[in-house]
This record gives sequence, C-alpha cells and structure tokens, in this order.
Amino acid sequence: MDNNTCECYGSRHKKRSEEELRELNNRLSRIEGQVRGVKRMLERDAYCTDIITQVAAINAALNSFNKKLLENHINSCVTSDIQNGNFESRDELVELLSKLMG
Repeated sequence: MDNNTCECYGSRHKKRSEEELRELNNRLSRIEGQVRGVKRMLERDAYCTDIITQVAAINAALNSFNKKLLENHINSCVTSDIQNGNFESRDELVELLSKLMG
C-alpha cells in the first residue's frame, strides 16, 4: 500500500502503512514526554512563564501531528473517494478544516 491508497475497512477505520503508523506514534510519544515534563515542572514549582512556554511547544507539536495526519488523509482516503465519485469525504474534510481553524 502506498501513501495514495486508502485501505479503509468497516465503519470509520483505516489501515495505515507501517511507516505512517511509526511516524505518527513517534510524534505522539514525544508529545507524551513533553506533557510529563510539564507535570514535573508543576510539581517542582517551576516559574509560570517557563511552563507556558513548554505548553506552547506541546500545542505546536500537536498541530504538527494534525498536519501530518491530515496530509495523509487527503492523499489517501479523500483522494480515493473523490476518484471513485464519493464526495462525502470532501464535505467531511471541509467540516474538519472548519473545526481545526476554530
């Protein structure tokens, strides 16, 4: 399966390539570590602005995760659905982008 193939199965599931899964899991693991670091900062009475700076870094990492996941989704599921005449994914994507942009 290449990055342009959507291997969706069942209701609302997608089979990801090992590479995609590894990359996304690595990003999440780094984010988990950052969150644990902020928790330790709180426990050690770290200065507020230092904690806020770290939380901003976590937000940036989550945004980066979302961008990568969205890129993969567009290049696989959305593209495949549109090529097959199913425009529901396009409408879902528009709604998702609206949520992401707040």
